[in-house]
Amino acid sequence: MPRITASPALSRLRILDLTRVRAGPTCVRQFADFGADVIKIETTEPEDLGGAREGPDFQNLHRNKRSITLNLKAPEGKAVLEKLVTTADIVVENYRPDVKQRLGIDYASLKKINRRIILASISGFGQDGPYVSRPGFDQIAQGLSGIMSVTGKPGEGPMRVGAAVADVAAGLLAALGIMTALIEREQSGEGQWVQSNLLQAGITLLDFQAARFTMSGEVAPQNGNDHPTSMPTSAYKTADGYMNVAAAGSVIWKRLCEAIGRPELAEQAEFNSAERRAKNRKALNAEIDRALAKKTNAEWVEILNEAGVPCGPIYTMDQVFADPQVKHLGAAAEVDHPRLGKLRILNQPIKLSRTPARLASATPERGEHTEELLREVGLSDTEIAALRKKHVI
Repeated sequence: MPRITASPALSRLRILDLTRVRAGPTCVRQFADFGADVIKIETTEPEDLGGAREGPDFQNLHRNKRSITLNLKAPEGKAVLEKLVTTADIVVENYRPDVKQRLGIDYASLKKINRRIILASISGFGQDGPYVSRPGFDQIAQGLSGIMSVTGKPGEGPMRVGAAVADVAAGLLAALGIMTALIEREQSGEGQWVQSNLLQAGITLLDFQAARFTMSGEVAPQNGNDHPTSMPTSAYKTADGYMNVAAAGSVIWKRLCEAIGRPELAEQAEFNSAERRAKNRKALNAEIDRALAKKTNAEWVEILNEAGVPCGPIYTMDQVFADPQVKHLGAAAEVDHPRLGKLRILNQPIKLSRTPARLASATPERGEHTEELLREVGLSDTEIAALRKKHVI
């Protein structure tokens, strides 16, 4: 079987993928979709995934890769890994920080094999410090980073974001770090150790909410669907549901007032400045709700967009993928799985004009490319048979 070539953009790169769950695979997917030769190294014993390998999560995360099974605890398995490292540009792992030393895949060990290697390590809380031995999961990071403290309605307790935002952000930040290290390597000829973690990824996502504290000591409260500072920006009730309206700034605020048939609100004392609109948000939202209750979502989306007021519906997932703009962007795409048939999974969201990404192959079966990859690094059929007999592969 020839190498998977999803795109020529990164086809010169080889990545050894030692990741599991979500943050690590999210990182590696960025490279796989743009044509890097990603080798997913899996255990010789099937992981207890509860059938999840066939599910949407696993299939969405691991497309465009080749798979090899390898027992890294066996000396012969480590020797095979070292052969692969000599041919690779990048190793990505998201074990607990101490595991890499035990397996001999820490940066110091890998650098001795290949000085150009880039090791990317994704962890829950960093590679050292007081929490280094704690297991890290997305929701734990959402709580520790402060995300849950600013999510949800006031007085109703903390609320997690309805997606694994810390996991995904940690993976994307690691991918960005790898890209930076690759560019630097062009000058120095040496790789380096790239690190990201779920905790700091969560803090990074908070952005201005976190900066409000670091600069002025202000602890951001929960505001539900309201924007923390720029009002009116919230979810408002219409005749048939809810919609988002974002009318920050005096110009757009006046446009909104005209469009909803309440021009007098723009000059009303409680609402005639950004500070007063934020302070009096409860009364402001009540006025807007009353006005929007007269028409449907679809009617208001047309009226407000025509008036130059940012707005939009609040979709359920089926409505998301039925939306004409989502279809136009190609947010979902088909891939052929040899056993499961045609699957629709999420497309790569980054567009390149000359060397675009594509879904070239579905998630591989466990160990599907083991013999192929071993031959590529110089092992004979006899040597491969011996490794299989010893349960190294």
